[in-house]
Order: sequence, then C-alpha cells, then structure tokens
Amino acid sequence: MESTDRKFAKLQEIIHRHGGQVSHLIAILQEVQQEYRYLPEEVMTFIATALNVPPAVVYGVATFYAQFSLAPKGKYVIRVCNGTACHVRGAEPIHFALRRALGLAEGQETTEDLQFTVETVSCLGACGLAPVVTINDREIFGQLTPEDTVRVLQALQTWESRGEGGSASA
Repeated sequence: MESTDRKFAKLQEIIHRHGGQVSHLIAILQEVQQEYRYLPEEVMTFIATALNVPPAVVYGVATFYAQFSLAPKGKYVIRVCNGTACHVRGAEPIHFALRRALGLAEGQETTEDLQFTVETVSCLGACGLAPVVTINDREIFGQLTPEDTVRVLQALQTWESRGEGGSASA
C-alpha cells in the first residue's frame, strides 16, 4: 500500500494541475478516481480542504454523478450494456454468466481480490453490436453469447496470472 505522504503528494499534484479551482472539481475527481480506482473518504476531505470548500460540496458532486464510485473497484471493470438492443439480444444471461464465473454473491460487484468489477449500464452506444460488454472502457466486445463472455474473462484471467494483464482481445 502506498504511504500517506505519497498519496497526498499525488493528490496535491492533481489539484495543482487544475489551478486549485473549485470550477475544476469534476475534472479533479475524475483524475483522482483514475489514480485510485475510487474516491476514498479521506481523499475527498483532502480535496475539500485544498479547494477551501466544505467536504459536503465534494461529497455532493461525487455522489451526484454515476461515474464516481465511493467503493473500491477492480483492476478490470467489466460493463455489461443493458440498453434496449442489448437487453433484447441477451445481456441478462451474459451478466449472470460473468457473475457466476467470478463467484460474485448477490449485491456484490467486485471480487474479493479487487481484480474484477462487473457493472450493468444503461447504454454503451454500440447498439449495432448488441449485446455489448466493455473492459476498462477500452476494449469493446460485441455480439456475445454467455459462453463467449466467459471465454474472454478466462483469457483475461490467464494473462493476469502470467503477469501479462491488460488485454483480453484475442
């Protein structure tokens, strides 16, 4: 785990890059979340202090926008589209197959080892490829079956166990 001094130095660097302006709060939170994979409470308090605003302001923004998370996310965030086209073409069985393969309990989104988070989203904007899954908002997999999805997950787990992690495309 990184030291407290280093954590806050990185935060200070992000805030400084945005001129310490409250008007840049969303951009600051986006960078912080990219760095830490979520927004820890002590980090939001630090940001509030650095920007000279009440912590409730930072917390309010962080909880208003769905893009922010107050809970740790996995190294790999898998998003299953459940928009109309994806839903009709089988998004739900894909979602269940991923959860089963990762051993996620009811209400649990992230694996205990913080490697994988599975989320359902309203639309990924790739309806022509339905059903669609993304990994870390970089890789898009379309026209999937539950079996295809589990194979992609298994490939990613294999690469991760070899220390090659990062890409699940074949």
